[in-house]
Order: sequence, then structure tokens, then C-alpha cells
Amino acid sequence: MTIADVGPRPVRGKVGRPLIGLVLGSGAARGFAHIGVIQALLERGIIPDIVVGTSIGALVGGCYANNQLGELERWARSLTVRRIIGYLDVRIGGSGLIGGGRLARRLTDAIGTTTIEDLPIRFAAIATEVGTGHEIWLTHGSLALAMRASYALPGIFPPVRLGGRWLVDGALVNPVPVTAARAFGARVVIAVNLDADRFARGATIASHGSDENDEPVEPPPGTPRKAFMGLRGMFGVERLLRRQIFPTETRPGFSTVMIEAFNIMQDRITRMRLAGDPPDVHITPHIGHVGWLEFHRAAEAITAGKIATEKALEPIVDTIAALG
Repeated sequence: MTIADVGPRPVRGKVGRPLIGLVLGSGAARGFAHIGVIQALLERGIIPDIVVGTSIGALVGGCYANNQLGELERWARSLTVRRIIGYLDVRIGGSGLIGGGRLARRLTDAIGTTTIEDLPIRFAAIATEVGTGHEIWLTHGSLALAMRASYALPGIFPPVRLGGRWLVDGALVNPVPVTAARAFGARVVIAVNLDADRFARGATIASHGSDENDEPVEPPPGTPRKAFMGLRGMFGVERLLRRQIFPTETRPGFSTVMIEAFNIMQDRITRMRLAGDPPDVHITPHIGHVGWLEFHRAAEAITAGKIATEKALEPIVDTIAALG
């Protein structure tokens, strides 16, 4: 089920060409590739009339629609591991590992009281309603809240209360929302899928079992408490966060397991939805080498997005001409 406003309001495109819809998919830190995608399109004079985004795609798309893409790029390129950790207000006992207040304040300071209706182009952010699983198209009201709801990864960020509904990350239901762009009248849909590098994964291992290298089913008595006390004594908050959030060669931490589980689910949903409603042009940046939480690698992600889009410019121009 999809909840939108009273219906997609009509959008008028440029004279002599079809309406262009840009769909920006989810992908956490890999989503900075969307900045490079938009830059490459604008340099070629391809200006979207409609922008729809999920999760980090909603964040980048909303900043572009609000004429703040340059500001977002400068902030992204300035991120370091320490600065990222400074934004993570970890809390115990809430509905998410990260409280999200620091990031929310940064976003509110940048966006202010701008509403989606104020934007010069048609914009929608995709979110998921907790409990019902409804796909929610956020098409009016606070732009900052819409962005926050769309990127509220379950287990990491708490859900966002918006319009009487509790909302979380839209990638749970529609990681690359081509359907929304078409509903808003886009004749040419350009979709950016940040999970394409994972499409070769997900095979079936038909026979597998234990061997002599497996760890014991239960750790020795007292191990959990001793390990915790040791960690508390050896590491400060920053080092502990590094271990939890950034990948290592040892046992996967909490955030790694959460993100990978989300990745697997999202990959399956993306395949099914794009098979049923493919875009006219599919841009797939090679961005799999950037971890989901490696926001400090923004420069690499932006470059990957720009390269992938430059390779797709000819089919984009041909499609626009054919449907014009």
C-alpha cells in the first residue's frame, strides 16, 4: 500500500522534451555517489523535473532540490572517522543504537523550515511505516523531517514521528523507487542503483556443515563479563565505536550484522522491483568497495557516481530524444 497526498500533482517540463525523473536509491555512505551523478547530468544540461529518493538518496535528492548540493558536497568531503563518530550519539535502551539528535540538528540547521512544497521541482522521499509496512511517499510538509524518516535505518536510528505515523527507512519496501517517479508523470526515468555490485552475490550453497575449526557453541563461563570489563578498561568511547561501526577481520560487530542483514534484504527487493518496473536508463556506480558506514570516503563515492553517469550519457540523451 502506498500513502501519498491527494495524488501526484502535474509537473510541467521544459518545452520540447519529456519530463525527466531522477530516482536516487539507498546505500548509506555509498549514497554520496549520487552527488557525482547529479553533477555529471547537470554538466551535460540534463536537468531533472522530478526527483524521488530513498534513504541517503532522499537526503542527496532533497539537498539538490533545495539548491544545496554544493553545501552537501563540501560537508561530505570534510568528513573524517573522528568527525563521523562525533555525530553518533549512542544510547542504550532506546529504539535505535544511535539517538540521531546530533545529525538531526545538523540537518535542521542546514534545511531550516523549508517544506517540500517550497521546492522548485517535484520531490518525494520514500519511507516505511512501522507496524503496517506501508510504503509512504512523503510529498509535502517538512523537508528535513522527510529526509530523517527516509534514512532512519531500523536498529541504528530510531523511527521518526511524522504526520501521525512512525516511519523508518524506505529501503525496507522500495530501495530504488522507480514507481513513484512514473506516478508523478516522468516520461524518462533515470535510476541510480548503488547495490549493483552485489548482484553477483546471493547464490545458494546447497551443502554446508560444521568442521573442526568452528568455535564452541558456548563460551567458557564468565567470558562475556570479563570481555566487557576488559573492553571498558582498554578502550575509550571513540575506540569502542570504531570497533562497532567500522569493519575488521575478526568477528562481525553489532552494526556490521545489522547492515549486512539489511543489505541482503534490500538486494532481493531491488531485483524484484526493478524487474517489474525497470527504469529507462539504469546507472550503476561501481561503489561496492566503499562500506555502508564509511562516510569518510565521500570523495571516492562522488567520483564513482560521476564516472558511471558519464558512461550512461549517450543512452540518456538518446532516450530523451526518442520520447521528446
